[in-house]
Formats: sequence, C-alpha cells, structure tokens
Amino acid sequence: MVDWSPIAKVYDPLKAGSIDGTDVEPHDRAVWRAMGARYKPNKGVVGDPLLTLFVSRLNPQTTEDKVHQVFSKYGDIQRLRLVRDIVTGFSKGYAFIEYREERSVVRARRDANKLVVDQHELFVDFEQERTLKGWVPRRLGGGQGGKKESGQLRFGGRDRPFRKPINLAVGPVQDRGGGGGGGREWERQGGRDRDRDRDREDRDRHREAEWGNSRGRRDDRDRDRDRDRDRHRDRSRHRDRR
Repeated sequence: MVDWSPIAKVYDPLKAGSIDGTDVEPHDRAVWRAMGARYKPNKGVVGDPLLTLFVSRLNPQTTEDKVHQVFSKYGDIQRLRLVRDIVTGFSKGYAFIEYREERSVVRARRDANKLVVDQHELFVDFEQERTLKGWVPRRLGGGQGGKKESGQLRFGGRDRPFRKPINLAVGPVQDRGGGGGGGREWERQGGRDRDRDRDREDRDRHREAEWGNSRGRRDDRDRDRDRDRDRHRDRSRHRDRR
C-alpha cells in the first residue's frame, strides 16, 4: 500500500470496483465482466491523447456547435467529436475535445468541470482510453465515472476517488475506532455482547431461585413425612403399653 493513491494510476477492474482500492476478491458481476474483457483502444481515434479532454453528461439536445462555443473560450480547439449512436444518430451524451496547447487542456479541465450547459452539469476529465494502462470502458463493466457506493465499479477517478484505507499498516479491520463506521459497529457489537451476558446472568439467577424453591419444597415434604412417621410410631407404643 506504499503506492496507494486516491486516483488510479493503472486501471485494475478489481481495484476499481473497491471503495478504497484494496479489494483482493471480485464481488460484483461487473468486476468479473471487466476482468474477462479483452479490450483494445480504438485504432481509428486520432490526435494527441495528452491534449484531449473527455466531456460527459451532456444534454442529448446539445450540439457540436454548442460544445465548441462553450469550450473554445479555454483555448484553440484542434478537433472536436460528439459521439453519436451509429443507428439513430442521436447524441450519446459525451464528447472528446483536442486542444492545440497543453495549458488550454489544463485550464478547461479545471474550470469547465461541473459547468452547467443546457441544464446539465458536465463532467470533464483527461482522456483515459489511451493514457491509463488497462483501461476498460463502462459498457464492458469498467469505467470510473458513476456515483454509486454499493461496491460496484466506478472508483479511483476524479469524480469518485478512492477513500483512504482506515489503517495502511494493519489493514482496515484492525482499527476499531477508525472511519467508515467501524468504531460504531464495534460499540454496537460490544453492547449486544453485554446484553447477552446480562440475559444469561438473569436466567442463571432464575434457575438458582427455582432450584432453591424446589429444594425447599422437597425438604418440607421430607420433614412432614418424618413427623407423620414419628406420630404413627408413638401411637403404636401407646397401644402396646395398654
């Protein structure tokens, strides 16, 4: 865990499917699908990947001209491609923008992220398909851009970075008072244990009381039986004297 980072440097579906990037076993169908995927970047894509931005969550009605108008204020645009469905021709809601200069890319990534265009808040980041080793697209179970936290893929990116593990030295389970609710869960477990001990003590006291009462009743019956036997013996002696 020395090289742990909140942003994935090498794409690993197993790690990307984890909240903190430390998982060692697949726990989701998407993880299995992404691990078994054999994906190669599209060779038909042209341009410099280090100068290309990925823009997603676009309004389906937003056009290329609108995207160009919004992003051209950050620098000179070399190439812009709004991805469309091959059959219907409708926008898929994301685009790739290649700038001429690196400073334009950095500025657009910094300032255009979460910019509202046509009532939609945009997500802007560097292109990862050709720059992040092992990258698998979302349609194959990969990706990092979602917002769910139910153990599914979508972590380790800018939009949803990894959470820092509770304790890198001993592992996330050892620190009882650490983050992620571990301390509270331990306290609840301790409370349940104390309740069970208290119930067990109550049951033991109840059993002891019942046993004592039954023993007392047996002793009383034995004394009554001895007393009746003594009376019967006394009557027999009195008759014999007569």
